[in-house]
Amino acid sequence: MFELCRKARPAMQFCRMFLVTFSMLAGLGLTACSTWMTPYRAEVVQGNFVSSEQVQALRMGMPRQTVRDILGTPLVTSLFHAERWDYAFTIRRQGAEPQQRRLSVFFRADVLDRIEGDPLPTEAEFAAKVDTRRPTVKSPAMQASEEALSKFPPKASPAVPPVAPALGAASYPPLESP
Repeated sequence: MFELCRKARPAMQFCRMFLVTFSMLAGLGLTACSTWMTPYRAEVVQGNFVSSEQVQALRMGMPRQTVRDILGTPLVTSLFHAERWDYAFTIRRQGAEPQQRRLSVFFRADVLDRIEGDPLPTEAEFAAKVDTRRPTVKSPAMQASEEALSKFPPKASPAVPPVAPALGAASYPPLESP
């Protein structure tokens, strides 16, 4: 019985060495990943994007509902400042600088009185700034001259098998019983 225990001891040492080596390699592998890999950061979009075209469509003296139709529902409305609507927009994307815009619309007697805020981009400018894809490489124009095309043999038209004349019109059973 003691012979069995003496023989098991080298196997236990090998198992222990294997576990220690594996855990050290796993630890080194995990720390190496943190140096060259960046974690995924979710895109955070908050608020309403308001473009300069939308602000240009506003006219002094417009009723509240028309302003809401043009700009959308305001992000912030206060009970203490009922004559003021605030539109804020923030976007944070990985690989692009964060953008933040603010616009305040003031009313007097339920009609538009004044507008204050940051300079706003046009829709095209905003889309170009948000787009982080790599620019596509222009492919060369595919043009061939007549003499270059004449070097190739003419394309043979596919042979169309002759159609046998129909012996009679196909008859199908009636869809409904008479």
